[in-house]
Amino acid sequence: MFISNAYAEGAAAPQDGGIMGFLPLIALLAVFYFLILRPQQKRAKEHKTMIEALQKGDEVVTAGGVLGKVTKVGDENVAVEIADNVVVQVQKVAVQIVLPKGTIKPL
Repeated sequence: MFISNAYAEGAAAPQDGGIMGFLPLIALLAVFYFLILRPQQKRAKEHKTMIEALQKGDEVVTAGGVLGKVTKVGDENVAVEIADNVVVQVQKVAVQIVLPKGTIKPL
């Protein structure tokens, strides 16, 4: 009675947005690249150069939080002295930080 029937008038013509339709997507991808991907790539590159520069006598912190002094550097592993006459083999990628010399008190 009070409600009238609604009939479809016809299909609306698709709008021709061209590049303007993709502009928000392009902007989102640019933000994603500059806020996430680029800083991560930079950190990975810095970590790789740090690992390649490891040498005997460096004081390091591993991913597990173990502090020690590098006694031997191999291709994939490093020997880290964590106490007197206690040497552990650690993968190079597990080394998180190279500390300044003299940071760790004498073992």
